Amino acid sequence: MPHDLPIDLTDRLSKDVDADPTARLLQNAVTSTLVDEVALDRRVVTSIDHSMSNLLDDWTATSQEKSGRCWLFAGTNLLRAGAAKKLGVKDFEFSQNYLLFWDKLEKANHWLESVIATADRDVDDRTVAHLLGAPAEDGGQWNMFVALVVKHGLVPKVAMPETKSSSNTRQMNRDIATILRQAARDLRAAAAGGAGPEQLDEAKEATLATVHRLLCIHLGTPPQSFVWQWKDTDKGFHRDGTMTPREFAEAYVTVPLEDYVCLVNDPRESSPFGRTFTVKHLGNVVGAPPVTYLNVETALMKKLASEAIVGGEPVWFGCDTGQMSNADLGLWDAALFDRAAVYGTTPDLPKADRLTHHESLMTHAMLFTGVDLLDGAPRRWRVENSWGTEKGDKGFMTMNDNWFGEHVFEIAVRRDALPDELKAALDADPIVLPAWDPMGALATQA
Repeated sequence: MPHDLPIDLTDRLSKDVDADPTARLLQNAVTSTLVDEVALDRRVVTSIDHSMSNLLDDWTATSQEKSGRCWLFAGTNLLRAGAAKKLGVKDFEFSQNYLLFWDKLEKANHWLESVIATADRDVDDRTVAHLLGAPAEDGGQWNMFVALVVKHGLVPKVAMPETKSSSNTRQMNRDIATILRQAARDLRAAAAGGAGPEQLDEAKEATLATVHRLLCIHLGTPPQSFVWQWKDTDKGFHRDGTMTPREFAEAYVTVPLEDYVCLVNDPRESSPFGRTFTVKHLGNVVGAPPVTYLNVETALMKKLASEAIVGGEPVWFGCDTGQMSNADLGLWDAALFDRAAVYGTTPDLPKADRLTHHESLMTHAMLFTGVDLLDGAPRRWRVENSWGTEKGDKGFMTMNDNWFGEHVFEIAVRRDALPDELKAALDADPIVLPAWDPMGALATQA
């Protein structure tokens, strides 16, 4: 039998607050100032040194503006250092708008295929409800970035620059979502009425034509080819002539993208270490290798990430950036806010429980561009964000190592960097997680 909230209890609790001078002081502070400003622990802030023993970045930070393209920015930021060196320039950017266009169209096709595959289920089925809940997200994963580059290539930013909608995707996403949900209704009705695979595929292609037109209107039409020419830092002129996007990627991607694997740290009891995982209905490019993770201990992720940086290569990673972070200061520390001092209670959910109870999941992707090592162990990490140059150190942030273990969920590293037993584990059939599992979260933090 449910119990209501007793009036005498609330009266007593209010009197307790009024009788507590510390609670009254904090009430005065927090009613006029955001609580994170009150709880910001100055001892932590002033103890952080931003210098790094190993630093790679010597370029300008990028900005995803008001969009959820962090994973695309982190991916292209990983690639642009090698491209800039090959071109003989200081700063270079691949077009994130180009990849956004193809990601949206590929995701629409992937989503519609999932709708058709689940058309025999009730609309309130949990998987169907999950699909209908987010048909046009900006976010993505490492494997999804690789799938786009492999299939569609890359272009320089000048060949497909930003538009108002690439920098502010909300209205475009709203309209794509409406088109896709209408298509889901019609496909499900057609399937229930006995339509065969050929008829469903024709209906799907009609929807994709509508989405393609919408994307061209919002983002511009992706170039099939372009003339590539540039000046290097010594003002020398170069021209490669007419190139397709795939030819451009082949010429200027200097790392073996398809040799990278995604490592995650998922400490839930249901997720054994040393095993691979995939998530049902997760992906963008139909026919590409599935989004697959290898679950490992945090210590190994730190080791491999620091070794990559020392070896001269930045590291793509995904995390829950909303936890214990201050974007303006550009700081992440596991004890950055002393909320216990404000509220009189200490949260005690460890990482596994935060995943299980919907307190945390990956929300953002960025790039490690430096690490500070002391006696071979990392103390803090340098992070290239994609939130412009106004935050942190001109767009670069500092992450204390204690934050890594708590809130970093995944990194992308070369397969040959793994221990032999984990290389073998990559060949095993992955454990399939349901579509709504938190490890299927897309990095989409704007």
